[in-house]
Amino acid sequence: MPKSDMDAIDRRIIVELQADARLTNVELADRIGLSPSPCLRRVKRLEREGYIEGYRAALRRERVGLGFSVFVGVKIDGHANDVALGFEKTIAALPEVVACHLVSGESDYFLEVVVPDLEHYQQFLVGKLLNLSIVKEVRSNIALQTIKAGAPLPLGHLRDQRGT
Repeated sequence: MPKSDMDAIDRRIIVELQADARLTNVELADRIGLSPSPCLRRVKRLEREGYIEGYRAALRRERVGLGFSVFVGVKIDGHANDVALGFEKTIAALPEVVACHLVSGESDYFLEVVVPDLEHYQQFLVGKLLNLSIVKEVRSNIALQTIKAGAPLPLGHLRDQRGT
């Protein structure tokens, strides 16, 4: 289990913020049982120490015209570190790629790509991804329906020895 310097109050703070990042500091303090000043200090510390990466609105993809999701397995040609890092940097800059994972198995990388429709995916695939000389093989898996996405992280493992 990873070592964590968070206590029970810190854990309650991140649970509440994962559920609703729009909580005011006063609302958050009330939910976790602290006064607002120490609550804000803890939140700022959690941000500073990298536990909280940031805050953003979770958008409904189909409402903003991005209802076509494709999971793409990518094999690259050559695994020299500088070559792989160049691929990663290029992929990270592509706005259609909302997630990229280095994986073991049949593929080297697994991408999540969101675009408006199949035509836009074809343009992305042919015009961008397959134009990268390092790309050896691509396998596309089109999402037919999203059952669960963007869920809060499961934090049960962060409990201390007393279960708090």
